[in-house]
Amino acid sequence: MVLDRGVVYNMNIIFTSHVKERMELRKILKEEVIDAILHPDIIIKEYGEYYFQKKLERGTIELPCERTETYIKVITVYWL
Repeated sequence: MVLDRGVVYNMNIIFTSHVKERMELRKILKEEVIDAILHPDIIIKEYGEYYFQKKLERGTIELPCERTETYIKVITVYWL
């Protein structure tokens, strides 16, 4: 099982070029994205994708992701 009370274990995190561009544009740090995946406040599964949400001091971010048994691919990131 990959999820244990909202925590992800033993997963590779893949950043697409699209999400890297959006992180820069929206001033979201890589560390914040990783923290949102490892310690999310909420995980929503919808339309075959996982949406990780994390409240930061500056606001709440959401990360739509594809997930398999071995990796999580971050598709994009945005502020809610």
